[in-house]
Amino acid sequence: MRNDCDIVIISTSRWDNPYSSVGFSFAKEFAKNNRVFYIDHPFSLNEVASQYSNKDMVKSRIPALFLGKSIYRKIDGLPDNLTIVTPKVTLPINWLEEGTLYNTLWKFNDRIVQNALKKTIKDFNIKKYVFFNSFDPFYFRSIEADIQPVVKVYQTIDDITQETYIARHGVRLEKEVILNSDVSMGTSKQLTHLISRYTPAAFCMPNAADFSLFQKAATEQLARPKELVGIDKKIICYTGNIGSRINYSLLKKVAQTHTDKILLMVGPVSNEDHKEFDLDKLPNVIFTGSRDIKDLPSYLQHSDCLLIPFEYSVLTKSIYPLKINEYLTAGKPVIATAFSEDIQDFGDVAYIAQTEEEFVAKINQAIQEDSAERKQARIAKAALNTWQARVAYFWDIVESASAKKQPA
Repeated sequence: MRNDCDIVIISTSRWDNPYSSVGFSFAKEFAKNNRVFYIDHPFSLNEVASQYSNKDMVKSRIPALFLGKSIYRKIDGLPDNLTIVTPKVTLPINWLEEGTLYNTLWKFNDRIVQNALKKTIKDFNIKKYVFFNSFDPFYFRSIEADIQPVVKVYQTIDDITQETYIARHGVRLEKEVILNSDVSMGTSKQLTHLISRYTPAAFCMPNAADFSLFQKAATEQLARPKELVGIDKKIICYTGNIGSRINYSLLKKVAQTHTDKILLMVGPVSNEDHKEFDLDKLPNVIFTGSRDIKDLPSYLQHSDCLLIPFEYSVLTKSIYPLKINEYLTAGKPVIATAFSEDIQDFGDVAYIAQTEEEFVAKINQAIQEDSAERKQARIAKAALNTWQARVAYFWDIVESASAKKQPA
């Protein structure tokens, strides 16, 4: 089955989002051996209006969004097997209360993405495919009878009850999607436990790393990022979305304790929480803004230790962070808070701190204890957690599910 089946993926993360994406990481790996059709999370009219100045994200999609033209796109540097599909623009309905109006407009929006799938199936002569919904329960609660996949898979990557905006309708919609799927997957132990309430076909599918990309930080000499040119201090680095999951009080303690070092924050800033702690005003803190994932190995290589400074919360309790394996692949020392059961599984190769004081102290310890042997141990651990390995496990699960669906 894995050798003669296409993959259709829809994900909350669009292919050109400025941070690592679980769904798109799977898509790139699948595309090495299968045709993959990655349906962009639909743009609403509100998003188009508010982001129109963003040429790359919106303007390039206008013909597809409003005219249904040029809806397919190939991405330079990625396998030709990977096709991006852009549906037409949808209506903004998340603000509505549950009820008749919401359900009516939801059907209108879902018809848009169902039509995009139908057109893709026809244009590319898709005969057999697996449908993979990566944390986008707002679409394809069910799939029309004439375009049924071989297997329907739903993947949850966060505790949806803790995401304020999407929880409004997402909680009940996710339950419905899980009930209508053949297989459901959670990216952490906690998430797998949560979805197992609704289905016996719940599997833990942890996140991974693009090993070939991030290994460059350990095996090649990469150019020093422009933000670090001329700086001869030790570099403490965080990469990823700079948003609500981070313990900014902790980061302030890090910066104020380690004044002899630079705290480098690499990634898009999604809220202003860091300003409440004056992190942007501290002289040894640098925010780079959004960077392409291909640039991250350079930042990791020129850093002395890497941080996962997540706060303790219901949301972070369910997280298996993408970045842990990216960091380890680079061979660098990692310090993390003990925010989830999954992160503590890395205690043999990373420094897991139970308290803020311990976290701050472990930075010097990690830098001082670094060695060639520790570097190789980190890389070896990460090598067990690649997207190639995850895709192989995915196919094992899906093929078993498909066999169970076949008539005796």
